[in-house]
Formats: sequence, C-alpha cells, structure tokens
Amino acid sequence: MSIRHVVVETGLGPVTLVARGEAVTGLYFSRHVGRPSPEAFGPEAVVSADPLLGEAARQLREYLAGERWEFDLPFTAEGDAFQHAVWDIVKAIQCGETTTYGRIAEQLGGRDLARDVGKAVGANPLCVFVPCHRVVGSTGSLTGYAGGLRRKRALLEHEQSRVRVGRSS
Repeated sequence: MSIRHVVVETGLGPVTLVARGEAVTGLYFSRHVGRPSPEAFGPEAVVSADPLLGEAARQLREYLAGERWEFDLPFTAEGDAFQHAVWDIVKAIQCGETTTYGRIAEQLGGRDLARDVGKAVGANPLCVFVPCHRVVGSTGSLTGYAGGLRRKRALLEHEQSRVRVGRSS
C-alpha cells in the first residue's frame, strides 16, 4: 500500500494520521507548525477499511481517554541520523515525566547541541506517538510545540492526571 491518511476528530481537534505501507509515518494537528502539504498525505482512506490507520486512530483515542499510555504500532519517520538519535531519546521519556532540551543535548554530546535538539524535536513527524510534548525548557517552562502550546499543556496535564491517580491508588 502506498501513502494515505485519515482525519480523526479528538478532544485536541482534528488529527491527521498518515501511513506509508505498513507503518504510521505522521500525526499532525490542524495549524501544525511544519505540517506538510495535503498532497504529501496521499489520498484519504476510510478509517474502518484501513487496518493500520484504524488501529492508530483507536490507540490515539484510547490514550486521550486515559485508557492507554503506550502505543503498540509500527512507526517510521524520515529524518537524518541526529534527528533519529533525538527521537529515540524522546521515545524513552516515560508517561508523566519530562526532560529538557539541554538534558537530551548532554546525552548526545554537550549542552551546546540544545538548539539542534530543539530543531529535531520540532521536526518530529509523529508527535504524541513519539512524545515530544514531554520535552520542556530548562526551567520547566513550556516552550515550542508543533501542535501549539495549548495542546502541549493539555497533553502534559492529561499525563499528570495518570501519575496522580497512580499515586493515590
């Protein structure tokens, strides 16, 4: 199968899920910074007729409903070696936790790489699935998110509610 997409309505607004072959390649919000042109998404598929995109939509909805905290989908993302190194670190950030651009830069060789880390995080085509919303500024401030700071805040608060429930149980 070639590239195709579906649009899923969520509490965060419409989300475009993109797949190429048997892997999810993109998750984009409307007004997403760096959102590819619609032509790059391929034709729109029927979510109920596309097993991969249907499963991606189901898992995204379960996550947003607080019924799932990890994704079990095949992903692939286009990017250079540095971007993939950053995204691998971002994938390892646990739900309910955050890290900073500087900490990721230190893991990759030095704090002087923080701006490059920020660019790589911003270029993540699989936001939410690769949880770049969990990367914050050095003071814990919410800085940059391709889906907008309102969504970043909502995602972090959503995950913190899981942590609070887990502690009280």
